[in-house]
Formats: sequence, structure tokens, C-alpha cells
Amino acid sequence: MNDALRFLLTESPEPQPLDSVEAWWRRHLELLSRFPAPADLALAGGFRADRLGYAFASGYHAAHRFLFPMLPADRPCALCATEPGGAHPSAIQTRLTDTGSGPRLTGAKTFVTLGTRAELLLVVATEGQDAQGRNRLRMVVVDAKRPGVRVNALPELPFVPEVPHAELMLEDVAVTPDAVLPGDGYARYLKPFRTVEDCHVHLALLGWLVQVARRSGWPDSAREELLALAVMLRGLAQADPSDATTHLALGGALDLTKRALVRCESLWAQVDAPTRERWERDRRLLDVAGKVRAKRLETARQRAAGGTAAGGE
Repeated sequence: MNDALRFLLTESPEPQPLDSVEAWWRRHLELLSRFPAPADLALAGGFRADRLGYAFASGYHAAHRFLFPMLPADRPCALCATEPGGAHPSAIQTRLTDTGSGPRLTGAKTFVTLGTRAELLLVVATEGQDAQGRNRLRMVVVDAKRPGVRVNALPELPFVPEVPHAELMLEDVAVTPDAVLPGDGYARYLKPFRTVEDCHVHLALLGWLVQVARRSGWPDSAREELLALAVMLRGLAQADPSDATTHLALGGALDLTKRALVRCESLWAQVDAPTRERWERDRRLLDVAGKVRAKRLETARQRAAGGTAAGGE
């Protein structure tokens, strides 16, 4: 942790401009050997970013490093869950079948973050239903260049337009048996991912804000508050992402972060115009999946109170 904090406090706060997602990835790779802990990688990647979109990309990749440590660190990944009916377990129609010649994938994903840059696609697929009629999900690692894989770029979003998104088509894609990751695809991977992503993306946000604060002359009290929030979120990033107590603490941490952002509002007048204007455009990113977070927090509160939460995230 101290190495990451020293990095935030002593590295030059003047980021080199990034003009593409490829340039972001090269800079992110430079930090991998220096910061093997995903939380520290998110902080450092955020600090080195010249805008929120590329900070988010570093946090997103760091989340994959935490949840999928068995995958090669030098290959960008993308989680592929959302389908026409959504990303709820019951909505997954992409099928994993084995007719005797090995596993095969067929289906479609409608929204894959960093999909056009990913080399490894983490595909949530169903093997069929269990005795209660629930989808039996698995997580499958697919090379983006395998025959039958088609990745189509989607239009830019109105915020963080630098972060590409794509739709994914899988047409009878052959995969090796070891590409099917062990464990339940929902309980072990898909369900905890939102928690892991929230922790690491907000760490990247805080790393980026420390950089902005340092180069823009924000008061010491504002910088120190950002550092304190980073330490708190780093601790949560190490916690069990499936535990209700983690969700309770994370809910509090995200609320404290929002309050800190409100307190910093007047300080943005000191920031250079391009950075300030991009922040005004991109800050909507922080509200994405707000309903999912609220549901997760309410479920955690019910469990902590001894109640039975229906559905879950």
C-alpha cells in the first residue's frame, strides 16, 4: 500500500496525453510489474491517465486481474454477459454444448466494455437448467480471434467516448475443455464482478483525482481526503466480494466518495479547461448501474438484519 501512496504523492502529476485505447494499454502495461496487486494497479493506472475514461479502463482491467488471476496479465480481457434480455442469470441464452467433439459456444452479447480491444473474452454461457429450472451458468475464456467469433463496434457513448464497446456474436465456436473455468459461472464470477469492478474503478477514479488535485493546486485537506478514501477502498478491494458485510461497507465508502466529490466542486475552477470539460461530460459514468448498487446494498442490509433477501444481484 505504501508504495502505491508514495507513487501518488511523488510521481509527476503531469500525464502524457493519450490519444487512443492502444496508447492507454501500453501505459497500463508499464505499471503491471511495478504494481502486482490489482488495487494498487488501479490506483497507479488512474493516476497515469489523462482523463476519466482511461482511468476507468485501468480500473476495469485491474478488476479482471483480481477475479481472474489465472489469465495472462498482458492480454486485455472483457467480461461478456449482457444479452438482449439483460445480464440476469435467467436472461443468459448463450449456450455451451458438447456433442462429443468438445465444447462449443453459440449466442450473442449486446454490450461488451472494451470489446473491440479485448484479446480474451470471458463469456457467460448456460449449460441448461437444473431441477428447479434455473440456468446452470459457466464462464468460458474465448480467444477473440477464434473462428466463429465476431466483434462489432458499437457507437460511442455520450460520456467516456474513448472507451470502446461492442456487440459479440458466437457462431458454433469451438473451445478447449480447459477454457471452461472451474466453478459456478454465476456465484463464482458473474455475481461478484460488480462488487470487484466498483472497488477497482473507484480506486482508479481516486488515483486520477489525486493527480488532478496535485497539478491544479487543490488544498492539502482535499488531497488527503482523497488519499484516505483510497486506503479505505483498497481494504475493501481485498475483502470477500460475495459477503454481505463487504457490500455494507462498500455502500458506505461509495457514499463518502460522492460526498467528497461534492466538496471538491468549487475546486474544479482551478483545473485546466480541457480536463474540466471532460470531467463535466464524463462524470455520468459514476451513476451507471446505480440501481444495481442500491439493490445490492438493500439485500446486504436484509441479510445483516437476519432477513431473507429475495433474488439477490
